[in-house]
This record gives sequence, C-alpha cells and structure tokens, in this order.
Amino acid sequence: MEIRGRFDHFNINVLDLESSIVFYNKALGLKEVRRKEAKDGSFVLVYLGDGHSRFLLELTWLRDRKEPYELGDNESHLCIRVEGDYDEVRRFHKEMGCVCFENTDMGLYFIHDPDDYWIEILPVE
Repeated sequence: MEIRGRFDHFNINVLDLESSIVFYNKALGLKEVRRKEAKDGSFVLVYLGDGHSRFLLELTWLRDRKEPYELGDNESHLCIRVEGDYDEVRRFHKEMGCVCFENTDMGLYFIHDPDDYWIEILPVE
C-alpha cells in the first residue's frame, strides 16, 4: 500500500488567543479562516490561513491554562516565505521587536510569537 498524505495544518497552543491572532496577522498577514469553540468554553481552536495555500496554522487556547507553555529544547519550527522586499520585511519585524535569531551567512532569520514559538522567515523563491 502506498499512502499519499498532504499537509493540512500545524497546531500550537497559545496562552492569549487574541494577542496571538493579532501577532500572526500583523507579522505575517495570516488571517482567521475558521474557529471552533467548545460548548462548555473549555477551549477555542482558531485556524489561520495565508490566502494562497490550503495549509493552516491552528491556534489552540485552553481556558484552564494560566501559566506560559514550557517549550523546552524542542527545535521544531514553522517556516513562512514572505513576498516583497525581504530586507524591508526584516526591518519591519525588527521594529516589532520579534526578531530572535539571525543567520546572515545563510540569509535567514527567525521571529518569535507571544508564546515564544520560533518562525523561520525566508523570501519567496
């Protein structure tokens, strides 16, 4: 049997849902596509899209979570390719104060969201 999978979404848990939605919209242009709310209010799932691909970023908010998430040494990350002048986008991210790592030799940098998840930023090829 040959399985043919395709990417659908990537999930991260967030402490402050609204600040995360604002961040991903401002920093990367991602917009809310849909949301699902638990009837008892225990969780909210918000799916963000880029308007170009079918891939979604799922933000999960849990009502009972009060402390920040401990991300540990996990080096997994999301990568977003940005259109336009790459240096101008980097300057904008620096003005936002969200650039957390730059590797100029490799021509890339990372930003971090309000929960300290790292997002690699590359230019569109």
